[in-house]
Amino acid sequence: MENSNLLAAVDLGSNSFRLSVGRIEEREGVAHIFAIDRLKETVRLAAGLDDKKILSDEAIERAISVLNRFSERIQDFHPSQVRAIATNTFRVAKNKEVLLKKAEEALGFPIQVVSGPEEARLVFSGVAHELPFSDKNRLVVDIGGGSTEFIIGQGYQPVLVKSLAIGCVSFTKLYFPNGAVTAEAFKKAEINARNQIQVLSKSYRKQGWAEAFGSSGSAKALVAVLQASGFSERGITLAGMEKLKKVLIKTGSANSPLLLDLKEDRIEVLPAGLAIMMAAFKELKIQQMNQGEGALRVGVLYDMLGRKTATDIRSGTVAQYMHRYRVDTKQAARVRLLAEALYGSALTLSKKEQEEWPHDLRLLLGWACDLHEVGLSISQSSYHRHSAYVLQHADMPGFSKDEQTILSRLNFVSQGKLNKTEVGQLADEEWQAILCMRLALMFLRNRQAIHLENLALEIKGKHIYLSISKRWLTNHPLTELSLTNEKHDWEGSGFEFTINPISQNQNVVDSGDPCSQRLQSPENQPR
Repeated sequence: MENSNLLAAVDLGSNSFRLSVGRIEEREGVAHIFAIDRLKETVRLAAGLDDKKILSDEAIERAISVLNRFSERIQDFHPSQVRAIATNTFRVAKNKEVLLKKAEEALGFPIQVVSGPEEARLVFSGVAHELPFSDKNRLVVDIGGGSTEFIIGQGYQPVLVKSLAIGCVSFTKLYFPNGAVTAEAFKKAEINARNQIQVLSKSYRKQGWAEAFGSSGSAKALVAVLQASGFSERGITLAGMEKLKKVLIKTGSANSPLLLDLKEDRIEVLPAGLAIMMAAFKELKIQQMNQGEGALRVGVLYDMLGRKTATDIRSGTVAQYMHRYRVDTKQAARVRLLAEALYGSALTLSKKEQEEWPHDLRLLLGWACDLHEVGLSISQSSYHRHSAYVLQHADMPGFSKDEQTILSRLNFVSQGKLNKTEVGQLADEEWQAILCMRLALMFLRNRQAIHLENLALEIKGKHIYLSISKRWLTNHPLTELSLTNEKHDWEGSGFEFTINPISQNQNVVDSGDPCSQRLQSPENQPR
C-alpha cells in the first residue's frame, strides 16, 4: 500500500497508549488530516511507579507488549512519517532511560519525551483542529494518568498553558486503591487537586473563556456516564458530578448498576478523574464543559503536517526567543550561514543514513546558531553557558526534550575547552555540528562579514582536514592562534586535526569556496 501521504502519531500516556494514523488531503489549497485508523490500549503506566519514582518491571513489560503490537501497524512507515510522544511517567521515572531504550526498540521509532507545557500545547492544537474555528477563548482541561493540562487558547494557538502533576492513575493509587471509594478519601483527593489548581485559577479566570472542553479519557467517560445516567442533560456540570460522587461513595466504587455507559477499563480510575474534574470546576468556576475530541495525538499529527508544509512551529519559537533575548540577528545569520556551509560540505553520511538519524541536525545546528547569544542578556562572561542553560530548561513550543538537549549541548560546547564533554562519544552528526559551530564562531569573532579564502573542511572518520589560504592566516594572526589552539583541543579529545595552509596557486577540495560566498551578509554583497 502506498502510504507516502500518511502520518502516524503515537501518544504514550501515563494511563493509555494511543496510535492514530491520518491521511493528508488538500482541499481548496489547504492541507487537512483525516483519521483512517486508531488504536488504544490501557497500560496504567503511572501505577507502576513506587514511592521513589522507580517504574516496576511489570509496568515496563506492559508498555513493551503494547508497543510491539503498535509496531506492526506502522512498520512500513518512513521515520519522517511517525512521531511518538511520551508524557508524564516518562518525565518523572528515575529509571526512564531503561524504559525509553526498551520502548524505542519495541516501537521501532524514536520516542520524544515532551515537557508539560509542550504536552499542553499539543493537546490544545488537537482539540482546536477537531472543532469549528473560533477566535474566542477556549478552555481545555486534559486529565491524564499522571498529569493534568490546563490551556486557554484562541484559534489554534494557546495563550495560557499549565501542566500539573495530578492524574487519574496517580490519584487512584494515592486515594482510591483498586477503585475503592470512601467519603474521606474523596475529600482528600479533591482538596489536594484544588490546592494545586489554585496556582493558576486567578490568572485563568482573569483571561476568561467562552467555551470549555474536556479532552481526555476521563472527560469522555464523565460525559458518557453523566448523560446516560441522567445526571446531566449535556456535557459535564458540577451538579451532575455531585450526583455521581454520591453514587460512588454509597456504592464504594464505580462498579454500580446505577452508572450507565461506563467502559470497564474506566471503572477503576473514574473516582480519581471525577475528584480532579470537580476541583477544576470549583477553582476555575466552570459552569459547563463539553467533550473535546482529538487531543494530544491529533495535535501531534498537525504539528507533523506543519513541518511538511513549511509552517514548523519551531521556527516561530526560535524567532520569538531571538526577539525576547535581543539577539543580534545579523551576527546570528553570519554564524548560521558559515556553520551550515561547513556542515553541508563536511558531513560524511549518506542521505539514507541522515534520514535514519532521529533528529535533523542541519535544522538544529541552524537554530543553535540563531540562539547562540541568548545568554548575553544574562551575562557576557561565559555567555554560552547561560545560553545552554536557557535552551535546556525553557519551555520551547514545538521542541522535544531531546531536541532541546542537543540545542543546549551545541551551545555549551560551542566555545571554551572541549574536555567539558565527551565529544568523542557523541554521534558523528552531532560532533561534526559542534565542530562547524566552533569554527564559525572563531572565524566571525570580529562580528563582520568576511571573505575566507580557499576555506574547505573535510572529515574522514575522526580525522579533520581544514584548508585555508596561507595569506589569509598571515593577515589574521589572532585567528591563526585560535585555530592552532582548536587543533590541540580536538587532538586532546581523540581526534586528528590537520590544518592545510593553501598557497594561491594550489587547488583545494572545495574550489568554489561556498562558505565565503554564503557568508556574505546582504549589506556586504558586492554591487
